[in-house]
Amino acid sequence: MKLFLFFGLCCFVLTSKAADNLILVSIDGLRWQEVFQGYQDDVLDLDTFKEQKAGLVKQFSGISAENKRQKLMPFLWNVLAKNGVLIGNRDSGSNMGVTNEYWFSYPGYNELLTGKADPNIDSNKAIENPNTTILEWLNKQSEYQGKVAAFGSWDVFPAIINRTRSGVPINAGFESADWAGLSDKANWLNGLQTQIPSPWHNVRLDAFTLGFTKEYILAHQPKVMYVALGETDDFAHQGNYPEYLRGANRADKFIAQLWTLLQSIEQYQDNTNLIITVDHGRGNSAESWQHHASPKAVKGYLNGLKQYQDGIPGADQIWLAAMGPDVKESVGSQQTRSFNLDQVAATAVQLLGFDYQQFATDIGQPLPIVKQR
Repeated sequence: MKLFLFFGLCCFVLTSKAADNLILVSIDGLRWQEVFQGYQDDVLDLDTFKEQKAGLVKQFSGISAENKRQKLMPFLWNVLAKNGVLIGNRDSGSNMGVTNEYWFSYPGYNELLTGKADPNIDSNKAIENPNTTILEWLNKQSEYQGKVAAFGSWDVFPAIINRTRSGVPINAGFESADWAGLSDKANWLNGLQTQIPSPWHNVRLDAFTLGFTKEYILAHQPKVMYVALGETDDFAHQGNYPEYLRGANRADKFIAQLWTLLQSIEQYQDNTNLIITVDHGRGNSAESWQHHASPKAVKGYLNGLKQYQDGIPGADQIWLAAMGPDVKESVGSQQTRSFNLDQVAATAVQLLGFDYQQFATDIGQPLPIVKQR
């Protein structure tokens, strides 16, 4: 919301408050290497992918890492990077990591949404989160009550956000849209979701997550939305690098579609901040890229990876992108300091104009990407 004051021939533009809306998107387990460098030759050169390599090179190759990454994620690099901030390019000394001890999904999403790691969250079991997320807290603030929603491809998100306690509308896994006033398209998506098989038992295809998100926006105009995409991680666990790359490319397209929709609606146009990040990284070699786990995790919940006694190097390395009216441009591109996943929650709250300590005092501090108001 902008306040324009005219005095004679002089015009002063004052920002009276933060943007009203926030969209937080996570892309499960997408490595910083692909984001900042494009596809990795050491992985694509594996014999496993020799029959698919030519097609992928044709689709995503370039004369430089910059060209390759633009082809893989064109919205991120042609729109967001030119109007916002990216953090996590370790080749440029911009580092970002997780602070939790496990380096896998539920601990990562808890850290992302609550602002601090919880050592007691040590598995991916769908146990209701005892911690309060920013979504739950915002849903209790008068300005945002009933204006918060979450959509996820993984069926554990209702537990992570604690749907029962938080009261936040959540559509995740293979759940059908069930909100009031379903559109014809939402009903069509409900039917289609039951007819198209997913490659996984607990993760749906991201197209359904994006489709339901768009229909909810059109029906209810929420102010805060969390959208959790999942294909990249699950294709990676299958060792399917070609589909991991295509999943990243689709995620970029989905975010572009979401942003285009928001900018076409008066409530959101030039009044929405966007944050994109991940829950964990992945192994940094051709041998380990499909896995992620810490030294502690391989001795416990992920003991199926116990051959990696020291954990999987690179799995704690993450990245973040953001843009919007309250986001500084280009911060992080030349940063040599390190940032953490536990700083995202405070950043999100601050972007909405709150003092983050109103949410919690024992969490990571906001990232230095928010414009001074």
